[in-house]
Amino acid sequence: MYSLGVNKREQLIESTRELLWERGYVGTSPKAIQERSGAGQGSMYHHFQGKSELALAAIGRNADHLRAKAEAEFSGPGTVVERITAYLRRERDVLKGCPVGKLAQDPDVMADPDLRRPVEETFGWLTGRLAELLDEGRAAGELDASLDSAATATALVAVLQGGYVLARAAGSPDVFAKAVDGALGLLVTKEN
Repeated sequence: MYSLGVNKREQLIESTRELLWERGYVGTSPKAIQERSGAGQGSMYHHFQGKSELALAAIGRNADHLRAKAEAEFSGPGTVVERITAYLRRERDVLKGCPVGKLAQDPDVMADPDLRRPVEETFGWLTGRLAELLDEGRAAGELDASLDSAATATALVAVLQGGYVLARAAGSPDVFAKAVDGALGLLVTKEN
């Protein structure tokens, strides 16, 4: 019986993750969550105090997922530029957008400090982790010593998130690929 409860809780979180990505916070109604998850209202309120608490769990899960995927590329084999390239060029559902980045455009999420926190922390982590990699590349002589790691990391995250927006506006993932190519051009390797 315990496993059924845990399973239903997971179904609620996963359904909310998907709905937030597709519809945003306002468009993710408790009824839609219940329909997607197959959970009844009683089950939903047994596991969560309300939509906000469930959304927070789902946003946290999206953030954890983004970090895990990014870290897999960042800590993989290769030079710093190769690892960053692998991250930027990994397969994504570009036209659907970033599940965390889309929430940064959601006024209801941004107005709620609890819902906003995991979004802000995730982008802070991502920018910081990229800056660490860029510092590693500078120290190894792979990147130019004058490269501003913090500014370049911020630019890489901004280009990635902006690439999603431009691709959605154009209805083409090719625009995202061009943005990534341009971002990678910022990583001028040190001349030997």
